[in-house]
Amino acid sequence: MKNTKEILICLLTLLSVAIIAILLPSSYQSNKEPDEFYEIYLDGDMLGVVKSKSELEEYIDKNNEVYKRQFNVNKVYSPNGISIQKILTYNGKLDSVEDIYDQIQELKPFTVKGYKFTINTKVKGKKKESNKKIVVYTTDKNVFDESVVNMFKTYAGIEEYEKYKNETQQKIISTGSYINNIYVKDDITIKKMNIPVTETIYSDSKELSQYLLFGKDNKKKNYTVKSGDTISTVAYQNHISVEEFLLSNPSFTSDKSLLFPGQSVVIGMTDPQIQVVIEKSVVKDEVNRFKTVERYDASRQVGYDQVIQKGENGLERISQEVEVTNGTITYVKPIGKKELRPSTDRIIVYGQKQVSGVGSTKSWGWPTNSGYTISSDYGYRIDPYTRRRNLHFGIDISGTGYGSPIYAVNNGTVASFNCHWSYGICLLINHNNGYYTLYAHMSKKLVSPGMNVSRGQVIGRVGQTGAATGPHLHFEVYKGGMPYRGGTRLSPWVLYR
Repeated sequence: MKNTKEILICLLTLLSVAIIAILLPSSYQSNKEPDEFYEIYLDGDMLGVVKSKSELEEYIDKNNEVYKRQFNVNKVYSPNGISIQKILTYNGKLDSVEDIYDQIQELKPFTVKGYKFTINTKVKGKKKESNKKIVVYTTDKNVFDESVVNMFKTYAGIEEYEKYKNETQQKIISTGSYINNIYVKDDITIKKMNIPVTETIYSDSKELSQYLLFGKDNKKKNYTVKSGDTISTVAYQNHISVEEFLLSNPSFTSDKSLLFPGQSVVIGMTDPQIQVVIEKSVVKDEVNRFKTVERYDASRQVGYDQVIQKGENGLERISQEVEVTNGTITYVKPIGKKELRPSTDRIIVYGQKQVSGVGSTKSWGWPTNSGYTISSDYGYRIDPYTRRRNLHFGIDISGTGYGSPIYAVNNGTVASFNCHWSYGICLLINHNNGYYTLYAHMSKKLVSPGMNVSRGQVIGRVGQTGAATGPHLHFEVYKGGMPYRGGTRLSPWVLYR
């Protein structure tokens, strides 16, 4: 009985072992060690489990050849937010690589390796500065660096930039210019990262240069030159500055270059995404406009006028330190001035002294000292202060120095006029002959509303108040009424041409 009982126990034990072996996973039966699998998560949500991490990565890369060609890269990667965790398990349930790929593709874009450039720039407003951020993605750091160099060449000129870079510029002997420094004014940060393929990613420096110069919209069009067109008139009619015209048409060397009917030119509205600053020394010979002196002869009848001495312009050699931002002069510092040929006053004798406060319509004085630079002309431009496109209503006269005198250009009466904040300290003169002149950005006014002033009288001092990047006089002309009260705005050059 005892042997029979022991035999029965042994049989029952063997049967139990057999049942357990049948119920265990096949992997456990063949290998008692757990399997190494990979759980796939996207932004914290689990998508599934795969056997091989490298197999999934290779499948993603293999199925995105279009992005490799588009961005000129060697590999495409998982989206940002993907997390792959290794696990050890006895549970052999797996998802296919194809299924995981399809899920990822629906949820988030794949990525390529590259660089994120953040351009931090300051935009000025009425009361305070605001920060503006522009993000640029490239596949190679050199793409961005080369595009910035292209911008340097655009604004400085290829030949001039190469001389500056290679330190082969000729020192100024008599007249000319010398580049002292070229740099980007904005704060730019760089981050290496995986970039989603849905972003605009630049792999070509020339293409990026176009974006940095003309902006996202890249507004360009062709214009057919008509009879009588000049570079200045074409620029004005198309709401761009002369400088923008020359940037878009590098074959023209200056605004004096000739156009011919039927010629096709490019109209490009720039929208610079970075601020390229060029600091240079300039020595140039400038005309010193002659002054007109009025004399009165009580023995002559009213209406009599005779020029008894013809005026002749003089010539001066002026030296300046000039700052140019994105092609626009933003600051002029006078260094020196030498008279090469003196000017001769024009003397006019009138039959009777004119009524005080009534200006002549035949001759106009200049509002500043000689040795000036026209830093911004009348016409369309990118405002160097706000960096927005607008019509510049007057001319900016720079280079005579902070605090230098501002002169009334003709007899008249100081009008009561409230200036817009952007003008800073300004005044308006009614010349009582149909014309008004406006003087802005002054550091100080020396006359008050209601006062009669004469041509050549000092009415204020050059300053930098209001929306100004440097000391200068902003000068406007109106006809037929006051500004914004029926007056027609004119280019100030109508008084002198």
